[in-house]
Amino acid sequence: MSETNAEQLRTVVIPEHSDGQRADAVLAELLGVSRSQAAALLSAGRVTVDAATLAKSTRVEAGTVLTVREPEVSAQSAAAAASAGVRLDVLWEDEDIVVVDKPVGVAAHGSPGWVGPTVIDSLRASGYRISTSGAPERAGIVHRLDVGTSGAMAVAKTERAYTGLKQAFKDRTVNKVYHTVVQGLPDPLHGTIDAPIGRHPGHDWRFAVLEDGRPSITDYEVLEAFGRASLVEVHLRTGRTHQIRVHFSALHHPCAGDLTYGADPRLAAELGLTRQWLHARTLGFTHPVTGDWIEVTSEYPSDLDYALEVLRGPA
Repeated sequence: MSETNAEQLRTVVIPEHSDGQRADAVLAELLGVSRSQAAALLSAGRVTVDAATLAKSTRVEAGTVLTVREPEVSAQSAAAAASAGVRLDVLWEDEDIVVVDKPVGVAAHGSPGWVGPTVIDSLRASGYRISTSGAPERAGIVHRLDVGTSGAMAVAKTERAYTGLKQAFKDRTVNKVYHTVVQGLPDPLHGTIDAPIGRHPGHDWRFAVLEDGRPSITDYEVLEAFGRASLVEVHLRTGRTHQIRVHFSALHHPCAGDLTYGADPRLAAELGLTRQWLHARTLGFTHPVTGDWIEVTSEYPSDLDYALEVLRGPA
């Protein structure tokens, strides 16, 4: 990672659940970037503790304050360069819309400090025309998936598609189905979580169930129970940031691998997870131009498949 003339300083505090973990893994979680991007920041000497540089393999202590020097001027060009090397699998497309299979480690769009690949830049690098509607850095984006969440994601190629899809998401007529592995066994086996969500009062990068939060409703059904964890199908009625992760954490059944929201790091390690087990499985919507019902399904990526194999045990 090259030096830049302009930088932004950012401080982060190591949470209790990350005590004793490697610096690169913790930094990736706190900054919302891939582990390789976090390692690059550490290797470049951009992360310090009391003015001393931090090595990527250092085991960090809870409560430690890290100062991160993030490149600012080159972030946009770096993200575009990273995106040029990412080829997204296309699940469905026509002249108005493209639905991609977003992999983990790819952001929906650019944001301050993010120097990894994005869906928008990857599509543009592949020659796709993207709608110019919306904010410049979010052009064509009608809904988002977190960097650490994989699966089906729609992008508008034309202005008419952007307007129609944005309205469909606002009207909640889009069928969004997620699969997640949560710790333990939810009781009841199927039900509805109706709990408002807002920004966590103590952590500006986290969210929580709060009395004065925005209305948030999640329907779920357990598909498989493994004892220590369960595969769950989730239907979202609302689309709050981190909604599934927050709701199941509030039930004391956090998504496996989701250390930000209280997952057991020992189980995560056993399952080979470096992110939350959460996948946008199915996306269905009425085409805003043709009126046809479009529905696509995304298969589990290899890391999530491996975790399921471990949980299921020998065949």
